[in-house]
Amino acid sequence: MSDPLQAAMKVAASGLDAQSTRLRIVSENMANAQSTGATPGSDPYRRKVVDFSSVLDRQTGATEVSVERIATDPSDFTTVYDPSNPAADAKGMVKMPNVNMITEMADMREANRSYEANLQTIKQARDLVSMTIDLLRS
Repeated sequence: MSDPLQAAMKVAASGLDAQSTRLRIVSENMANAQSTGATPGSDPYRRKVVDFSSVLDRQTGATEVSVERIATDPSDFTTVYDPSNPAADAKGMVKMPNVNMITEMADMREANRSYEANLQTIKQARDLVSMTIDLLRS
């Protein structure tokens, strides 16, 4: 495999890995969108976000993406009145997670499209390698 094709495949593979992690975190956020604390006044689930960084691959000279860390969103929790909830305080208020389903859906859509673009890059690079091999056989 030539260096440019190898570099393209490595960059796309790093993108697949990063977006896969992002999709997992978005799914976790969505699954916990209603997860309150276990005791009165306790904090509920806190939204997670993925921080990316770029890494230079010295072997190919290509810049790849990697997950730098998975952080928590510091935004405030919302509160709702639900005195029957075990996490309700003395006033019947319950802290709810800082997960916004519209934001999560937008993040999921963006991560999915990025994943598909990286997958398409790998498929095209693989097709170029196959065509090159076929030409060499002729």
